[in-house]
Amino acid sequence: MTGPLEGVRVLDLGTRIAAPFCAGLLGEQGADVIKVEQPRRGDFMREIGPFVPTDDDGPGYSLFWAVEGRGRRSVTLDLRDARGQDLFRRLAATADVVVENFRPGTLESWDIAPAQLDPRLVTVRISSFGQDGPYARRPGLDRVGIGYGGLLHLTGYPDRPPVRVGVTISDYLTGVFAAHAAVCALYARDTRGGHGAVIDAALYGAALRVLEWTLPAYDRLDMVRSREGNRLANSAPLDNYATADGKYVCIVAGSDSNFARLCKAMDRLELVDDVRFARLADRAARGDEINGLVAAWAAGLPAAEIEARCVACDVPVATAYTATEIFADPHLASRGDLVTVDDPVVGPLRQQAPFPRRVGEPPSPPAGAPRLGEHTREVLGGELVVTDEELDRLAADGVV
Repeated sequence: MTGPLEGVRVLDLGTRIAAPFCAGLLGEQGADVIKVEQPRRGDFMREIGPFVPTDDDGPGYSLFWAVEGRGRRSVTLDLRDARGQDLFRRLAATADVVVENFRPGTLESWDIAPAQLDPRLVTVRISSFGQDGPYARRPGLDRVGIGYGGLLHLTGYPDRPPVRVGVTISDYLTGVFAAHAAVCALYARDTRGGHGAVIDAALYGAALRVLEWTLPAYDRLDMVRSREGNRLANSAPLDNYATADGKYVCIVAGSDSNFARLCKAMDRLELVDDVRFARLADRAARGDEINGLVAAWAAGLPAAEIEARCVACDVPVATAYTATEIFADPHLASRGDLVTVDDPVVGPLRQQAPFPRRVGEPPSPPAGAPRLGEHTREVLGGELVVTDEELDRLAADGVV
């Protein structure tokens, strides 16, 4: 893909989501991303379903991998072997960014830590708890990140156990923050002169950063924020309301102006002058009551009609979309939010487009997720000038 990072090379040593997502975001802005994978098995994401059946032995082709592996080239290297480490150091000398999410100390044990590589490299190190501190060596995945970052405690209903967000949110958030930091480090390196940088991105830290007012409220007011479900204690009406056709619509009408518009959409203009609901504070104090009135109205109508009435009256509203609605929505189609990726295994595959976009440049599809080791000879042979005979020996020994 072309873009502002064209000419930047990124080595993706990551597995699962956070580090590969960081590298993928850089690739969607034009960087050349080379994924370094373990020979024979590759990234664990290749083994996570759902799967499309194939003629090969095994469960099939991972659609998770089809999304998170896209837009990069695949090179296999055994980084536990001295020969693989030497090849990696040579490859790193051609790169600008290295992204990894091994447990702290792993790169050091393989003699490919930042201190042993070109000082102009920007190295992004993603882990559960960071590169230092008493928890640094602990294992952990997304659930650990949202737990220690305070987000898990806030998600769900107050009378029920905490629930995870529907996607692995701390992985994705960490990848976004890390990609931003990598670009900033490249800017500092290339515009001001000097060396690269080592970026320390912890999964829990990404969750911690998006906690809004949670921490200062505890610091100053001794307030411990907790779960509120789909409502807010300081705003009403606001909820995800069940509809007559089994869907849910989110209506946000806490402000006085939005509440008046909602009353119009509901044909309940008398509520505007009801002293019980005159101001935001009044409605918040009677949240169950006013939300109950809106819920009763929504329950009698299909989602499409509720949305149409709210849109006509300028009320913020959204239907809780499934993939079916996403694929059918004319707005998403008009903006190119879905692209067809030419996947090398399953062929044309519709999936989410790169995000965000630059005005005047419609989103273009990235290359499909590569087969394991698909570009090993292209990169090691063509760019590092490793001979075919040497590559054959390395392959026989399981190093590539």
